Amino acid sequence: MQVIIAGSHGLIGTALVEHLAAHGHHVRRLVRRPARCSREISWDPDGGALDPEDLRGAQAVINLGGAGLGDSRWTAQYRRTILASRTAPTALLARTLADMDDGPQVLLQGSAVGYYGDRGDAFLTEGSAPGDGFLVDVVQAWEDATAPAEAAGVRVAHLRTGIVMSRSGGSFGRLLPLIRLGVGGPLGRGDNYWPWITLIDQVRAIEHLLDAEVSGPVNLTAPSPAPQREIVRAVARSLRRPAVVPVPRLALRIALGEFAEDILSSQRALPAVLTAQGFEHEHPDLASAAAWVTRRPAPR
Repeated sequence: MQVIIAGSHGLIGTALVEHLAAHGHHVRRLVRRPARCSREISWDPDGGALDPEDLRGAQAVINLGGAGLGDSRWTAQYRRTILASRTAPTALLARTLADMDDGPQVLLQGSAVGYYGDRGDAFLTEGSAPGDGFLVDVVQAWEDATAPAEAAGVRVAHLRTGIVMSRSGGSFGRLLPLIRLGVGGPLGRGDNYWPWITLIDQVRAIEHLLDAEVSGPVNLTAPSPAPQREIVRAVARSLRRPAVVPVPRLALRIALGEFAEDILSSQRALPAVLTAQGFEHEHPDLASAAAWVTRRPAPR
């Protein structure tokens, strides 16, 4: 396929570009500056500028953009940034696709398991109701921004992403060096469920959805969500490091501000749609995921 990607320089976007190119797809990036080569398309989502001619010939658009939740304190201004950085580009892409007669017919739109809010140990699937709170409102507005494309018949899938386990980058990438040093432990009580997925399974799932007849929300998570303390311990065990001293909730609040509440929320989300589609994770369990993220041989 010819695929156009927005948000291609983040953790997931960078890995996705490499993965799709390695599997024979022709990838073009949407960039917020003048294009430097034929593999780039210039746009200005804040100013509402995107030339539909630049999208012609592509079969799919993937939008992964959005300001990082942990990149700044959640002041009133940064809350507006978190929301606008997701809804404005999404709405522009959706309107542009809706107005094209022969444009891309697939939009894979970034989203988050934050849709479900803090739900304890309840199992959550794509059919579960939304929770409450700021991030829930953000995700709902984010997904709603695709409405023009959906109304025009474009197949839209909302990629509700969980905690992405990677060797660098993202919230998990910040935790991994601490575990390597032997000073990482459960965050708070550690009993909140993390809907984790490895970075390689994340990009494989997105590629799978390019031509799978799936629309609506899709949980991009592993089939075995686990309490956060078990995830930390599995990684520490793979590194042969201790992980017994918990990081106090107050310390997390001081260090991370309101982002700590997102880290400590609980979403026991299952990838029901992916499972029904026959998608197979390379890392379906914590042991194989921990081995991959720490570059250790998988346990027998």
